[in-house]
Amino acid sequence: MRPDDLKFQKSHEWCRIEGDTATIGITDYAVSHLSDLVFLDLPAKGATVTAGESFGEIESVKAVSSLYSPVSGEVLDSNEELADNLEWLSEEPFGKAWMIKVKVSAEAPDLMDGKAYDEHCKAEG
Repeated sequence: MRPDDLKFQKSHEWCRIEGDTATIGITDYAVSHLSDLVFLDLPAKGATVTAGESFGEIESVKAVSSLYSPVSGEVLDSNEELADNLEWLSEEPFGKAWMIKVKVSAEAPDLMDGKAYDEHCKAEG
């Protein structure tokens, strides 16, 4: 079950904003549609991300997908263990499978709450 304190993007990334820090990952919906994950590329600490722009890539046996940041700011931490433990994305997409932590300077204007995100997923089919 999804935590209630998350915001979502239409591209299926989630973020939890606590103070001026956002923890970012991809949703259970995204993981289930990607399936058979084989590779993950995340930015290093100190990199800058921009809301709505790509911050990395995730690859399945079917396709390579860009990861889009829901916030702008500096990467404070990157989950370096995740690339070697991609199964975490299926097991705990909102927990230990977080991807990056960002010191927030701005949020994307179109972030959704859980209810709006669920409606978006239903509309996508």
